[in-house]
Amino acid sequence: MSEALDPATAFDVLVERRGAVLELTFHRPEKRNALTHSMYAKLADALQLANRDPELRAVMLTGFGDAFTAGNDLDDFLRPMPEGTPPVLRFLHALVDFDKPLLAAVNGLAVGIGLTMLLHCDLVFACSTAHFKAPFAEVGLIPEAASSLLLPSTVGMAWAADVLLAGRELSATEALKVGLVSRVLPHGMLLPEARHVIDAVAAMPPQAMGRSKKLLRGDRQAVRARIAEEAALFLDQLQSAEFRDTVAAMRARRHAQSS
Repeated sequence: MSEALDPATAFDVLVERRGAVLELTFHRPEKRNALTHSMYAKLADALQLANRDPELRAVMLTGFGDAFTAGNDLDDFLRPMPEGTPPVLRFLHALVDFDKPLLAAVNGLAVGIGLTMLLHCDLVFACSTAHFKAPFAEVGLIPEAASSLLLPSTVGMAWAADVLLAGRELSATEALKVGLVSRVLPHGMLLPEARHVIDAVAAMPPQAMGRSKKLLRGDRQAVRARIAEEAALFLDQLQSAEFRDTVAAMRARRHAQSS
């Protein structure tokens, strides 16, 4: 590689190169791998580096332990945003602009952006115990990652509304049925099979692979435009009393349940 990724500086995002494949693992098991501004920045950097490196042919995303990711860390989102482009937007743009095969191995819970990022992956494998939920409205937020555009086109408007508006949770079997995931595997077989497939894909002619992906993915500009539209509304909701009151009520309920 012409540029180095230092795993020691990214403990909450484990970075491992296996031949022509880069594996990125969400690693905050104490928080069910909930994503922070820092993690989004590291993920964006890694994807951009992999996109530029001709020796890297594919990327695999997964989570550590029994969760893929619980989504955005709400405590982190209540803190002031870093200056410049928000790291989460950098990550989303890196997903949209990624020219090489991208596989997600969903090893458990996939909430919020844990679900919506899958819409930007070319292959999505899930373990049989995985489950998927996008509770944006429930916490006073709105869909992101262009999911308001991509989810209806993937699973149909009825299922998309049930997931994004009513907060319906999908089992791995349901996610396979509606086309959100490519394959469902026993938990112990998920990573071996995902690695076998992504290694085989990475060994295929890269120009043909890149052109095929570009044709499959279609109009990136429309996706970028929807990400921007959602982001403006998402930021407005983050700053709203509605969101903060909702989060405060959730915390109060959790405190009462744990007392």
